[in-house]
Amino acid sequence: MNHPASERSLKTLPGVGPQRLAQLNKLGLLSIEDLLRWFPRDYEDRRTVRPIAQLEEGAAVCVRAVVADEPRKSRLPGGRTMARCRVFDSTGMLQLTFFNQPYLKIERGREYVFFGKPEFTARGRGMINPVFEPAEDPKATGRLLPVYRAAEGLSQNQLRKWTRAALDQAKGCYLEPLPAHIVARWQLCPPEKAFEAIHFPENTEDVAKARRRLIFEELFVFCCAGQTLRGQGRRNPGPPLTYHDPAEFFAALPFSPTGAQRKAVDQAFADLCGGSRMNRLLQGDVGSGKTLVAAACAWLTVKNGKQAVIMAPTELLARQHKATMEKFLSAFDVPVELLISALPATEKRRVTARAADGEPLVLCGTHALIQNSVELPNAALIVVDEQHRFGVGQRAALNQKTDRGHLLAMSATPIPRTLTLILYGDLDVSVLDELPPGRQPVMTRMVSEAKRQDMYGFLQKEIDAGGQAYIVCPLVEEGEEASEKKAATAYIDQLKDVLPRLRVGLMHGKLKPAEKETVMAAFAAGELDVLVSTTVIEVGVDVPRATLMIVENADFFGLSQLHQLRGRVGRGQRQSYCFLMHSARTETARERLQTLCATNDGFRIAETDLRLRGPGDFFGRRQSGLPGFAIADLATDMNVLEAAQQSAQTLLREDPHLASAPLLANRVQEVIQKTLASSMN
Repeated sequence: MNHPASERSLKTLPGVGPQRLAQLNKLGLLSIEDLLRWFPRDYEDRRTVRPIAQLEEGAAVCVRAVVADEPRKSRLPGGRTMARCRVFDSTGMLQLTFFNQPYLKIERGREYVFFGKPEFTARGRGMINPVFEPAEDPKATGRLLPVYRAAEGLSQNQLRKWTRAALDQAKGCYLEPLPAHIVARWQLCPPEKAFEAIHFPENTEDVAKARRRLIFEELFVFCCAGQTLRGQGRRNPGPPLTYHDPAEFFAALPFSPTGAQRKAVDQAFADLCGGSRMNRLLQGDVGSGKTLVAAACAWLTVKNGKQAVIMAPTELLARQHKATMEKFLSAFDVPVELLISALPATEKRRVTARAADGEPLVLCGTHALIQNSVELPNAALIVVDEQHRFGVGQRAALNQKTDRGHLLAMSATPIPRTLTLILYGDLDVSVLDELPPGRQPVMTRMVSEAKRQDMYGFLQKEIDAGGQAYIVCPLVEEGEEASEKKAATAYIDQLKDVLPRLRVGLMHGKLKPAEKETVMAAFAAGELDVLVSTTVIEVGVDVPRATLMIVENADFFGLSQLHQLRGRVGRGQRQSYCFLMHSARTETARERLQTLCATNDGFRIAETDLRLRGPGDFFGRRQSGLPGFAIADLATDMNVLEAAQQSAQTLLREDPHLASAPLLANRVQEVIQKTLASSMN
């Protein structure tokens, strides 16, 4: 907004004392500007006033009517109260019921405007808990009223009153943060008009114009922040590496890399030897061979006498990276070490001493790598696996420890290009969009409840043939919705009754990290036939013998999440299968699952998922680090995002430091600081 209201206290608003201030602060509202950016989630349309005889059931509307009798008050069990009265106009009578309003004041014979949803019963037309105001002095009737997110202890009327006062205080203080040519190019209304119209619009057209302005501004500032971070990375010098032809590395492999892998290696090598610090995201579908690209970069790094550091989100995955790196780099006698919390103290001291000495090597580890006791003075390359599990700030912490080494971030989650612009605006992107030769696509089938016994029979045959299976359930324990969703703990008992010879393990998010590692290690070692799990196995180790993935209640999952789960199988030589157990009752639900059966292309699936469910589903329960926008919605505002990204790129190309737009530069720096701070948590 860029005006004095950004620093003006909420205490200047009428009726905001210490208690109310604490309630507002709890919502994250610390200033007048914060309150004005607490945008309505919806609007009450009080513009339509209808006669009682023309009311439609369930459609909220205003009624202008006279109170026929005094409210009849009564007490209900549990200390609740109820009051009833009748109101009338020239067309009919309406029964009003008010629950838990012991101080209700409504006068017999007086005319009011009532707003609520009519209900039709055998006793006639009625309304429950309508809001009302005197007909001779209406303040809300005939208008669109904002409806804000529910805030404990604060009413909608209070929020409206304070927002109105805040708008009045801010009048004449607004400054335009966007360059004039961008405002003109996209025909954006002025900020003062946008804030007024978003909170107290005259009509729906006002809302549309205000939203367009505010959404564009929010996305534009965020895109500028991402581009600025990326530009800073490009301008920062990186550890200088001398180029070596990757053909030497490829020649030592027992197979030929794909064209996509070769292209990604070329892009990364150009960054590593280009004089500026690499800041690159390697994005590839499950099984596309991202680790080979990382190994090639590690090979070049060690060949230059430097260290390569690979950080994974779990100890099991860190161990897997160590084994894979040893396999890819064995022909070159490259030392590969492991640093995780579970290491014995003597081994940990040996590894950290070797790293601190600056010896050229590859170091695989977890968060243990960013502990204060770990010194990495000669590290030139940082590889971060499962990028979405680490924040910008955690990457920054590792960067600082390695004197701002080159960064290669990897993600197995296929993300549409437009969403990538927001999630990873600070990174250049390489995409692995083809699978290595010999990989068989996973056969995916929808299975109804009626075919469950057939599914169990197939499961037993796969185990008898030497395979292993995952079974994924949405819930950990029986509870709410348990009749709809299979609980993981109860499922094991059921499975043992049906197939008693199976060795079954349990994995879920409530287990301690060490317990998860133990169960997963047992499954990987072939000590278990079946792993019953929640979605925590989305990201996991390679288990080549796993040939069957069964997802219970598959229609409760998003497509991208199902695709990630499916990627746990199909890593060996045998044909693998994914069964989607479902009770899809709608055509839309069936179509979603059929999309997964029709293709193994994660990017195509991701595009469908984004359109159907929105961006949060890519990582399950919105723990992905998606930016918390005040008004923009990536599921519906992709066209605005693309326009904002295009404008941000053009502006920063011409004015990298935003010297011509100081207000915008301030906003961009605020977003950068918030992003860095939040991702450290």
